[in-house]
Amino acid sequence: MRLRAEGPADGVAINRLVAEAFASPDTRLPAEVRLVEALRASDAWLPELSMVAEVDGELVGYALLTRVDVWPGGVPALALGPVAVRPSRQRRGYGQDVVRAALDAAAELGERLVVVLGNPAYYRRFGFEPAARFGLTSPWSGLGDPWQALVLPSVDGSDDPVPSGEVTFPAPWSQI
Repeated sequence: MRLRAEGPADGVAINRLVAEAFASPDTRLPAEVRLVEALRASDAWLPELSMVAEVDGELVGYALLTRVDVWPGGVPALALGPVAVRPSRQRRGYGQDVVRAALDAAAELGERLVVVLGNPAYYRRFGFEPAARFGLTSPWSGLGDPWQALVLPSVDGSDDPVPSGEVTFPAPWSQI
């Protein structure tokens, strides 16, 4: 398995992988595919944090981190999602590997805070905790524990305070 940032030729394969992972009989194109496309075209896009897992030339996993802000102050942070694994390749650790690769890349870039809306039992393994513990709110705060945050280690060893406040998402997130 090879973990790497998305390349210029990966867009169609990523869309196909995300579509398969989020397929539903009542929708032709999952909202997550439209979200990835819209984020790619936005200021929130950070190409080095769009990570894929590749096995024998096939993309089998995907994790995306994009820019969000914490207010007051407009402190930059990241949102994780979507995370997708090709259905025929699930339960083999590819999702976990690609998420770890994305989080490691973010830490190396000096990012400090990541938020996610997802299953606490899954995201806890990466160190995510309920975002309310950090004083972080969002449109999804009312969902409780699925609204989570992770403080990444500082690249310089400093212990900067974690921002608290309202996490604002770029416009493409309002589509889902």
